[in-house]
Amino acid sequence: MKRKIFKRNGFTLLETALGMALVGIVLLGLAQLFTMSVMNNLRSENITNATFLAQQQVDFLRNLTAAELSTVASKPVDEMIDVNNDGTCDFRRVTRVQPSGYFWDVEIFIFSAAEKDENFSDFLLNPEPRRLKAQMSTVISR
Repeated sequence: MKRKIFKRNGFTLLETALGMALVGIVLLGLAQLFTMSVMNNLRSENITNATFLAQQQVDFLRNLTAAELSTVASKPVDEMIDVNNDGTCDFRRVTRVQPSGYFWDVEIFIFSAAEKDENFSDFLLNPEPRRLKAQMSTVISR
Protein backbone atom coordinates (compact mmCIF):
# COMPACT_ATOMS: atom_id res chain seq x y z
CA MET A 1 0.00 0.00 0.00
CA LYS A 2 1.30 3.39 -0.97
CA ARG A 3 1.20 6.29 1.42
CA LYS A 4 0.19 9.62 0.14
CA ILE A 5 2.63 12.40 0.92
CA PHE A 6 0.94 15.72 1.45
CA LYS A 7 2.77 18.89 0.56
CA ARG A 8 2.33 21.73 3.03
CA ASN A 9 1.68 24.96 1.25
CA GLY A 10 1.53 27.37 4.19
CA PHE A 11 0.72 27.70 7.86
CA THR A 12 -2.20 26.13 9.64
CA LEU A 13 -4.81 28.21 11.43
CA LEU A 14 -3.38 27.19 14.81
CA GLU A 15 0.15 28.27 13.88
CA THR A 16 -1.13 31.61 12.58
CA ALA A 17 -3.17 32.27 15.75
CA LEU A 18 -0.24 31.35 17.98
CA GLY A 19 2.11 33.61 16.00
CA MET A 20 -0.32 36.54 16.20
CA ALA A 21 -0.71 36.03 19.96
CA LEU A 22 3.08 36.11 20.47
CA VAL A 23 3.45 39.24 18.34
CA GLY A 24 0.59 40.88 20.32
CA ILE A 25 2.27 40.12 23.65
CA VAL A 26 5.58 41.56 22.42
CA LEU A 27 3.89 44.72 21.10
CA LEU A 28 2.01 45.18 24.37
CA GLY A 29 5.32 45.08 26.26
CA LEU A 30 6.85 47.58 23.85
CA ALA A 31 3.86 49.91 24.22
CA GLN A 32 4.30 49.91 27.99
CA LEU A 33 8.02 50.58 27.59
CA PHE A 34 7.27 53.48 25.25
CA THR A 35 4.79 54.98 27.74
CA MET A 36 7.31 54.75 30.56
CA SER A 37 10.01 56.41 28.45
CA VAL A 38 7.69 59.31 27.59
CA MET A 39 6.86 59.82 31.28
CA ASN A 40 10.55 59.74 32.23
CA ASN A 41 11.36 62.28 29.51
CA LEU A 42 8.70 64.67 30.85
CA ARG A 43 10.04 64.28 34.39
CA SER A 44 13.57 64.89 33.14
CA GLU A 45 12.44 68.00 31.27
CA ASN A 46 10.85 69.41 34.45
CA ILE A 47 13.99 68.81 36.48
CA THR A 48 16.17 70.36 33.75
CA ASN A 49 13.96 73.45 33.57
CA ALA A 50 13.97 73.79 37.36
CA THR A 51 17.75 73.52 37.52
CA PHE A 52 18.07 76.13 34.77
CA LEU A 53 15.78 78.51 36.69
CA ALA A 54 17.87 78.08 39.85
CA GLN A 55 21.11 78.70 37.96
CA GLN A 56 19.56 81.72 36.25
CA GLN A 57 18.74 83.23 39.66
CA VAL A 58 22.28 82.57 40.92
CA ASP A 59 23.72 84.32 37.86
CA PHE A 60 21.37 87.27 38.41
CA LEU A 61 22.41 87.59 42.07
CA ARG A 62 26.11 87.38 41.24
CA ASN A 63 25.77 90.46 39.04
CA LEU A 64 24.38 92.59 41.89
CA THR A 65 26.45 95.02 43.94
CA ALA A 66 26.92 94.64 47.70
CA ALA A 67 24.23 97.24 48.40
CA GLU A 68 21.77 95.51 46.08
CA LEU A 69 22.51 92.13 47.68
CA SER A 70 21.85 93.64 51.11
CA THR A 71 18.49 94.90 49.84
CA VAL A 72 17.58 91.46 48.47
CA ALA A 73 18.65 89.90 51.77
CA SER A 74 16.06 91.91 53.69
CA LYS A 75 13.32 89.40 52.83
CA PRO A 76 13.06 86.19 50.80
CA VAL A 77 11.89 86.44 47.21
CA ASP A 78 8.91 84.31 46.22
CA GLU A 79 7.90 84.28 42.56
CA MET A 80 5.73 82.27 40.21
CA ILE A 81 7.35 81.48 36.85
CA ASP A 82 5.68 80.73 33.53
CA VAL A 83 8.38 79.02 31.48
CA ASN A 84 6.58 78.66 28.15
CA ASN A 85 4.43 81.85 28.26
CA ASP A 86 1.14 79.98 28.01
CA GLY A 87 -0.52 81.91 30.85
CA THR A 88 -0.19 79.20 33.51
CA CYS A 89 2.53 79.15 36.13
CA ASP A 90 4.89 76.19 35.81
CA PHE A 91 7.23 76.67 38.77
CA ARG A 92 7.51 78.52 42.06
CA ARG A 93 10.97 79.92 42.85
CA VAL A 94 11.85 80.86 46.42
CA THR A 95 15.15 82.69 46.92
CA ARG A 96 16.67 83.33 50.33
CA VAL A 97 19.77 85.50 50.72
CA GLN A 98 21.41 85.79 54.16
CA PRO A 99 24.26 88.23 54.82
CA SER A 100 27.34 86.95 56.61
CA GLY A 101 29.95 89.70 56.79
CA TYR A 102 31.33 90.21 53.29
CA PHE A 103 29.57 87.06 52.12
CA TRP A 104 25.97 86.26 51.29
CA ASP A 105 24.63 82.74 51.63
CA VAL A 106 22.14 82.08 48.84
CA GLU A 107 19.56 79.29 48.78
CA ILE A 108 17.20 78.79 45.88
CA PHE A 109 14.29 76.36 45.91
CA ILE A 110 12.29 75.49 42.81
CA PHE A 111 8.91 73.86 43.41
CA SER A 112 6.26 72.64 41.02
CA ALA A 113 3.28 74.88 40.34
CA ALA A 114 1.11 72.59 42.49
CA GLU A 115 2.72 74.26 45.52
CA LYS A 116 1.58 77.78 44.56
CA ASP A 117 -1.01 78.06 47.34
CA GLU A 118 1.22 76.80 50.13
CA ASN A 119 2.34 79.10 52.93
CA PHE A 120 5.63 80.84 52.15
CA SER A 121 7.21 80.35 55.58
CA ASP A 122 6.49 76.60 55.48
CA PHE A 123 8.70 76.33 52.41
CA LEU A 124 11.67 77.84 54.16
CA LEU A 125 11.27 75.81 57.34
CA ASN A 126 10.79 72.41 55.72
CA PRO A 127 11.08 72.22 51.91
CA GLU A 128 11.68 68.47 51.67
CA PRO A 129 8.12 67.04 51.79
CA ARG A 130 7.02 69.48 49.10
CA ARG A 131 7.34 68.84 45.38
CA LEU A 132 10.87 70.16 45.27
CA LYS A 133 12.24 70.06 41.73
CA ALA A 134 15.62 71.70 42.32
CA GLN A 135 17.60 73.20 45.18
CA MET A 136 20.77 75.21 44.80
CA SER A 137 23.02 76.80 47.41
CA THR A 138 26.00 79.05 46.88
CA VAL A 139 28.04 81.80 48.50
CA ILE A 140 28.52 85.22 46.92
CA SER A 141 31.33 87.48 48.08
CA ARG A 142 32.12 91.13 47.45
